[in-house]
Amino acid sequence: MKKIVLVLATAFISLSSFAQNEKTVMVGGAAMYPSKNIIANAVNSKDHTTLVAAVKAADLVETLQGTGPFTVFAPTNSAFDKLPMGTVETLVKPENKATLTKILTYHVVAGKLNASDIAAKIKAGNGMATLVTVEGGTLKAMMKGKKLVLTDEKGGMSTVTIADVNQSNGVIHVIDTLVMPK
Repeated sequence: MKKIVLVLATAFISLSSFAQNEKTVMVGGAAMYPSKNIIANAVNSKDHTTLVAAVKAADLVETLQGTGPFTVFAPTNSAFDKLPMGTVETLVKPENKATLTKILTYHVVAGKLNASDIAAKIKAGNGMATLVTVEGGTLKAMMKGKKLVLTDEKGGMSTVTIADVNQSNGVIHVIDTLVMPK
């Protein structure tokens, strides 16, 4: 029995040390751990409660807990607040699940693209890169000074406010405005 307790205590100390040595990024008042998946981290961000609720309403939790890798452009609560009043409440209704899913998957690119990867694509594309979303649409990425900016298919623009929030199954880039598909 003592041996089992000792092994468990050693494992706990090792895991605690590992968690303390991870390079975390603070998002919404919470540390985002690279050893956790997108959902496990996002649920702790006070700035992403609307996004988490929308992901749940669209039944995308299991997908975003999967192996990926995914690049997620994660809009903040204030990004959702920019939508016309009542839009979010309407989108999360079961009868609007297909529309919500289309919008959310438009914020996801297959593969892990850190900001430096996107910047390299922008440079190779003479100032602009096209990113194909899981939804099937495209986002245009460009640099405005040192800021990474996305342009959606409707001409709307969003700025990455926190880049390279690494996850076990990809990366999150926090954005200030929702991007919308056609």
